Amino acid sequence: MTSPTQPAAPAGPVITKTEVTWRGERLFDAGPSGRQHRIDAGAKEAPGPVETLLGSIATCSSVDIIDIIAKRKTPVERLSVSVVGERRPEYPRRLMKLHLEFRIEGAGIEREHAERVMQLSFERYCSVAASLAPDIEVDATLVLNGEKFPSVKQKVWSPADA
Repeated sequence: MTSPTQPAAPAGPVITKTEVTWRGERLFDAGPSGRQHRIDAGAKEAPGPVETLLGSIATCSSVDIIDIIAKRKTPVERLSVSVVGERRPEYPRRLMKLHLEFRIEGAGIEREHAERVMQLSFERYCSVAASLAPDIEVDATLVLNGEKFPSVKQKVWSPADA
């Protein structure tokens, strides 16, 4: 994930590695050595693969939002995200639509800035969202200090934008 508070991008490709180990039935441990988490393909004990992807998108964009808002000297005090993914009914049951609801709390955070930061995350910074197929529709709703605003369609970065 690239965020505005991180150093400039390296000249070459960034290599990210992980490992997945089967633990029986439909259970897997995933992640680099020493930082693994459980993924349950049966979605009984732990998040399944698609739920893990949805959590990754929410986490990636949340880090961008927290970092950018902090630069305005109006830090986020609390943030939570609900993500709903709509998938095809037939195989492969890939994602077709995503809806994220960002619940942000913090003194002095203005609606326009929060919505712009959400937009920047999807258009420029969130590497997980940018890795999605370009035909997946993404929209996001902002709930700022308890006030809910209309949902906004997000333009997700694609290679055509580069």
